[in-house]
Amino acid sequence: MGAPSFFKDFDPVSAKAWKQKIQYGLKGADYNEQLVWESPEGIKVKPFYHHEDLAKLTTALGARILKWRIGESILAADAKTANEKATKVLKKGVESLFFTIPDEIVAAEQLLLNIDLHTVPLHFQCQFLSPDYLKKAMHLLSKKGAEVYLNLDPIGHLARTGNWFHTMEQDFAYADEIVKMFPTTVFGSGFSVDATGYQNAGANRVQELAYTLCHANEYLNHNGDHPCRNIYFTVAMGGNYFFEIAKVRALRMLWGVLAKAHGITGDCHITAVPSHRNKTIYDYNTNLLRTTTECMAAVLGGANTVCNLPYDTLYHKDNDFGNRIARNQLLLLKHESFFEGKDNPVTGSYYIESLVQQLAQKALELFKDIESKGGFLKQLKNHTIQRKIKESAHKEQLRFDRAQEVLVGTNKYVQENERMKDALARSPFMKTHPRKTLIEPILSKRLAASMEKERLKKEGMKV
Repeated sequence: MGAPSFFKDFDPVSAKAWKQKIQYGLKGADYNEQLVWESPEGIKVKPFYHHEDLAKLTTALGARILKWRIGESILAADAKTANEKATKVLKKGVESLFFTIPDEIVAAEQLLLNIDLHTVPLHFQCQFLSPDYLKKAMHLLSKKGAEVYLNLDPIGHLARTGNWFHTMEQDFAYADEIVKMFPTTVFGSGFSVDATGYQNAGANRVQELAYTLCHANEYLNHNGDHPCRNIYFTVAMGGNYFFEIAKVRALRMLWGVLAKAHGITGDCHITAVPSHRNKTIYDYNTNLLRTTTECMAAVLGGANTVCNLPYDTLYHKDNDFGNRIARNQLLLLKHESFFEGKDNPVTGSYYIESLVQQLAQKALELFKDIESKGGFLKQLKNHTIQRKIKESAHKEQLRFDRAQEVLVGTNKYVQENERMKDALARSPFMKTHPRKTLIEPILSKRLAASMEKERLKKEGMKV
């Protein structure tokens, strides 16, 4: 016997019929004015979606089965201390390690001691560019058959800091040297694109996707003689739940288009982290809600690895409690909420698939426009990218200042009696030090920063 059809006694209802029913209920009010809103990316969001919306669209790429790893970032200023922390968190549910290595004196042998390299993927985030250092590390790792991501991203360093590690020519020469020695026994990637800076600086999602794709294309164009087996992306997840799900899925779709153009068959690896842009120091427990939904969006969007952000990261130094809570949020999603090993509930969603297609199409158009005008590096150097991000950030800031973009506890439902002056163990505000740079760096800025400064001044604190 076939599966029963629960709808055989019901006639199908067209999108037109649904819209007519809604318009009847509006009693003369304008449908578009009352129920259709436009996102910052220029996407008009309707009150309902129908299978007819997908009739002319290709199927969006995205994980059908939820499969992802829990990651944790560890500052490896001291190899022994970082190793002790790594082995400890691996016993508490972490599945992938992100080592931030500040300089070349950090001994890789000590850092990786007692870590099962056959099962634990490693992500190196070196704050320097040195073939000699990575050669030693790769020699150690190649014997273990490890999964390694080197995160070589000199363009990202230029965008964040305004300068190359050395010079453009030297950085790419070093990166080429490292990629050539990347052993075939090791799975992972050499080149990466850190796209978190675009979102944290205020870029909208179309800009974020287009700049990420252009950023990757610079590496693919440069590295033509030694094709990348894979590209590693790191994205920041914002607060618009459904749009962020669609953003991650659109990124994978766009990578497929770019990879095909370059004759690459490998998939990309996407790591997602919560955004800093919408985090606050007042009513700070709402950060837990924000990071939870952002991590959920990352999982449903098909991210390969998710790293959470401690709720108190803005105003506390690195601490066990904040890290444990952040880790437990991911453990709850994976093991208690069953966001692992199940069919992805967003696959086939008319609304989300429509968002994916529109974001991808708009981003591809912007990508082509940037490439036709000389490419991403050229537009970074003439400050076009920076200007466009500032324009988008300004619009978002205005919406926030007018409470059209709401952050609970900051610009709406404010706890007037809350005091934070004595709770700050570190400054929650970005400090810049004037120095000579080749280009204007793309700097992160939180929406709530100005309002928080005013409140702290009222508490009698100099900021």
